[in-house]
Amino acid sequence: QVQLVESGGGLVQPGGSLRLSCAASGSIFSIAAMGWYRQAPGKQRELVAAITTGGSTDYADSVKGRFSISEDNAKNTVYLQMNSLKPEDTGVCYCCAQSGAWSWGQGTQVAVSS
Repeated sequence: QVQLVESGGGLVQPGGSLRLSCAASGSIFSIAAMGWYRQAPGKQRELVAAITTGGSTDYADSVKGRFSISEDNAKNTVYLQMNSLKPEDTGVCYCCAQSGAWSWGQGTQVAVSS
């Protein structure tokens, strides 16, 4: 079983930046991929970015060129650097890990508003 703890959310003005962190613990050796999902108010949860243990990355079209996912294996942590934030990026961001089963963090709120 994998436990995930997110941090780094907050309120930022349009055009600003935030970096989210997701620290993994437990059966981390079994993780094949990790990612970030976002759930905007009244909408379904959607994939924002993902990274495999081999370092391959994938992004939603809406964030390409603005967001970057990375990992620090020594710290068992995945990061999501979010630049040029827009109001439509507002939502709760969830970290997830695929290790046979899916594990989810508790979520961190991102609000983009002037």
